[in-house]
Order: sequence, then structure tokens, then C-alpha cells
Amino acid sequence: MEGPGCDAEGNLYAVNFARQGTIGRVTPDGDSSVFIDLPAGSIGNGIRFTRDGVMLIADYTGHNVWKCNLNTRELSLLAHEPRMNQPNDICIMANDIVFASDPNWSNNTGQIWRILPDGAVTLLESGMGTTNGIEVGPNEDVLYVNESVQRRIWAYRLSPDGNISDKRLFHQFNDFGLDGMRCDIDGNVYVTRFGKGTVAILSPTGQLLEEIRLHGNNCTNVTFGGEDGRTVYVTVADQGNVERFRAERPGRCRRLFGIV
Repeated sequence: MEGPGCDAEGNLYAVNFARQGTIGRVTPDGDSSVFIDLPAGSIGNGIRFTRDGVMLIADYTGHNVWKCNLNTRELSLLAHEPRMNQPNDICIMANDIVFASDPNWSNNTGQIWRILPDGAVTLLESGMGTTNGIEVGPNEDVLYVNESVQRRIWAYRLSPDGNISDKRLFHQFNDFGLDGMRCDIDGNVYVTRFGKGTVAILSPTGQLLEEIRLHGNNCTNVTFGGEDGRTVYVTVADQGNVERFRAERPGRCRRLFGIV
């Protein structure tokens, strides 16, 4: 499982639930099931939600971003871009502009794409390291992108129309890989340390505040949920499960639903 995301009602979704090509759902009461099957040949990765509660799914094998109506479970295509290596992780602004990381694992390079609500796709940057985790800051004035193999997190100035500029190194790690990344409402950045089995919490200035130790080692993605938005869910590949811990502040994604 990978790519966890919570809707406004507190349901937790994840890709490759029980088998590849599925999206699973765990309700607040703990009931779990396969929610939808993606079209044949499609495999999901990141999950996010629009301000209206539509689920967006990065399909890395099909070079797509899907939309799913949670009430009808109907899928429709937001964007298809054959120039992508893959859309890996995704993040979203309050105006529903989406950003996708796009790694090429074979040569340790990567790109960043922007997807508008009408499906228009723009390449924002190429020639990077293995782009993976990606997130918008709580004030929507910064875009964070990490590079798994190079162990770097970059920060860009973000404009309201989704343009990026003024790239700067936010934090450099000396060991282990990086994967999913999310912010709380204060701008602290939570990033999974693949292979180390921790979630590192960084301040808005890039200072390492603490690392939360998990049971598994190969933690992949992270999201916020729960009744108050302070439960952090982490998908763990070597355990095949989801772990959770409590945060001091709610996740930034809760603000998109108008909850905090």
C-alpha cells in the first residue's frame, strides 16, 4: 500500500489495497474494503482531494491523473501526459491546481509537472534528482519537493497561479531515502525516511525537530486525518500495513476542507 489520503469524513484511502490497481478505504470505525478498481493496466500512487471532495489518483503506469466521485465511485480522466516518466506523488492547492513529482528511477533523475483543473499539463522543471514527495505549504506560498536518492528537499516560491521560482535547498539528509511528504497547518514538514523507519519533522526553516520511530523500516507515504486532523497515517511497505501516531497540530490538508 502507498499514497494514503483522508477525506473530510475521516475515511482513509490507500492505493494497492490487497492487490495492485485498487484503491482501498478504511472507515473511522475500522471497516476496511476495496473501494474501487482502476482500469486494467493502471496502478495508483499518490491520492489527494479537491476542495469539493473529489479524489485525485496519480496513475504511474498509465501516465494519468484520475478523478473519482466518492458518491458514485465513477472514474473520469483529469489529465494524461505521455511525456511523463510517471506521475508519482501529487499535492494540491486550494484552487485545485495539482503538482506531480515525476521520477525516473533508472537514471536517478526527475521532473515536476503542474496540472490545472481543466486538465492542462505543464512541465515546470526537469533535470532534477529522483523527485518523489511533494507538498504545498499552508500559506500556499511555497512548494516542497524532495529527491529520494539525493536525500534533498527543495523549496520553491509558489504563486497563486501555480508558477514556481527562487529554488532553494530546504534540508539535506546524510543517509537513507526520502518518500512521501506532508505539512501541518503551522508549516512543519513531515517526511518519511525510507529504510530508516522514521518520519522526520522539519520546521518551516528546515530545522530537524524530531523523528518519530515506526515499527516498520520502509515507510513510504504520510497523511493527516482523524476527527481533529492530528492523526498521522503512514504506509509501510515492508510491513504491508498502515501505522499511525499523534501530531501536535492538524494537517494542512484539513484546511482545504474548511475544517481548521
